[in-house]
Amino acid sequence: MDKIVINGGNRLQGDVTVSGAKNAALPILASTLLGSGEYHLRRIPRLIDVATIRRLLVQLGAKIVDDGDSVVIEMKRIANCQAPYELVKTMRASILVLGPLVARMGEAHVSLPGGCAIGARPINLHLTGLEKMGAEVKIEHGYVWVKTKRLRGASIHLDVPSVTGTENLMMAATLADGTTRIENAACEPEVVDLAQFLKKGGARISGAGTDVVTIEGVQQLYGVDYEVMPDRIEAGTYLAAGAITGGDVLVCGCPSSYLEAVLSKLREAGAKLKEEAKGIRVCGPKRLQSVDVKTSPYPGFPTDMQAQIMAVMSLADGLSVITETVFEGRFGHVAELRRMGADIRIQGNQAVVQGVSRLTGAPVMASDLRASASLIIAGLAAEGTTEVSRVYHLDRGYEQIEDKLVRLGAMISRRKE
Repeated sequence: MDKIVINGGNRLQGDVTVSGAKNAALPILASTLLGSGEYHLRRIPRLIDVATIRRLLVQLGAKIVDDGDSVVIEMKRIANCQAPYELVKTMRASILVLGPLVARMGEAHVSLPGGCAIGARPINLHLTGLEKMGAEVKIEHGYVWVKTKRLRGASIHLDVPSVTGTENLMMAATLADGTTRIENAACEPEVVDLAQFLKKGGARISGAGTDVVTIEGVQQLYGVDYEVMPDRIEAGTYLAAGAITGGDVLVCGCPSSYLEAVLSKLREAGAKLKEEAKGIRVCGPKRLQSVDVKTSPYPGFPTDMQAQIMAVMSLADGLSVITETVFEGRFGHVAELRRMGADIRIQGNQAVVQGVSRLTGAPVMASDLRASASLIIAGLAAEGTTEVSRVYHLDRGYEQIEDKLVRLGAMISRRKE
């Protein structure tokens, strides 16, 4: 098992380019189940989660070839309709094959998913929506079993604006008979990216990016050439790293429109931000100011940036309150930040952070993907050496993060534990 070792205290400087968005690539890869043509996908990040869903697609009958920076996928025939526990257990996003399989084949047997321990993420919204579209649903022996002669359009209201729920039902509806209307839909850019991809292949979708998405079912979808959007969370992580180290970092390849809530909080904390032709430049001050943060669905502050901003606030002047409204179990990084000298108290779904004058390096353990990034950010600014273990979480969502940080001047390396 690997660990990340950081010798902190270096000011980050230079350019860093973000990879394709994991949270856009996964549903787009799953949606290739809908069409029998050939897909050429560019900017697919090399991540553990992406490798997992690729293995799942191959098991379902796909032929996948790497062609330079592109991935070529052909799904002429689906060999079976089962997503087994052995593949699904490590990644919640694997549930995204459910909608496409039911839409194209009329059935799916998908293991209940696993993944990071950051709170309950039930799939009842997916299943209720499929039932409204005429599918029979049952859960037995750890598997979801869904069957239908053919899905039909329906009006679906989501209790909460679930991203994967919106994506799964949107994919299912592309091949359904009639029109499907999804109300209280998620508005995240990754949902829009999936919709643009599906539309390029012949789907009829309107309203993506708003809380009402309408899909008119078609008979068939076709293969396309498509480039996945940049990863806004990766971009936000490098902006936070630049800010906490008082650095001067240009984050290339990600427009500011994806990051307005994060940029607003970094500006409020005293970081100077400028949009340039290549991307967003952050210049961190000698000392940041505390700000309050409350996570919420897009366009609010993303829950996937909560751990990173908490690391930044641990070295800011004053008191900040960070409120987590999306996942109730997403404070696993707090105890580890405390080991580095952070002053953080948990009160229900709030973390009260009193900024300290310095953090010190320590051995810490990552509890989930974004917690890993939080501990690396803290380690970059800490005095001495920080060792982050269990970084397999990190490899689920950040492509070559230590190499990119080295190019910015960080003293960071990957070692075997």
